[in-house]
Amino acid sequence: MEWRERISVDPLVCHGKACIKGTRVMVSIILDNLAEGISQEEILKSYPSLAPEDIQATVAYATV
Repeated sequence: MEWRERISVDPLVCHGKACIKGTRVMVSIILDNLAEGISQEEILKSYPSLAPEDIQATVAYATV
């Protein structure tokens, strides 16, 4: 999975913070949820615009 396909940084969206493309869901929010032990299923339920691949891309982005 190439995280660049799913994550963008745009100075006009969320003050230039990394977000899932086509949304205003910040990568940091997803990472915070994962760090809190929230399951992927719960994250997807909370943010219905996300796909499982978005969460995988977020984890890949965090490792860079």
